[in-house]
Amino acid sequence: MTVPAPEGDRGVYGISVAADLVGMGVQNLRLYEARGLLQPERTDGGTRRYSANDLARLRRIADLLDAGLNLAGIGMVLDLEGQNARLREEQDVPPWPTVVTTTQAPRSRKRTNSTKDSRPTRSRS
Repeated sequence: MTVPAPEGDRGVYGISVAADLVGMGVQNLRLYEARGLLQPERTDGGTRRYSANDLARLRRIADLLDAGLNLAGIGMVLDLEGQNARLREEQDVPPWPTVVTTTQAPRSRKRTNSTKDSRPTRSRS
C-alpha cells in the first residue's frame, strides 16, 4: 500500500520529525521561526506542524548558511526570491529565458585575394 504524499502547504510533520528530515536541530527551527524566516502551521493546541514547503524552505536556509550568509541576509534573499516568483507568475514568464539556437553551414575558410596581391608591382629599373 502506498501512502499519498502530503500537499506542499499542508503541515503534517512535527518539529522533531521536520528537524530530522532536514538535518537540523529543533532549536534551530524555533530560532528561524522567531526570526521570521519560517511560519509553520499550528494546531489548536499550539503544536508546530511543518509542510513539505516548509522543509524545502529549511533546506534553502541551510544552503544559504553554508554559503556564508547570516540570518538577516537569508531573510532578505528569501523575500526577494518570493517576490521574484510572484512577478514571474503574474507575467507568465518561464524562470529562465528561452535560448533559441540555429545551426548555420560552416563558413568557408578559402583564402581570397587580398589587397596585397592585387596591388600593381613596381618595376625596378
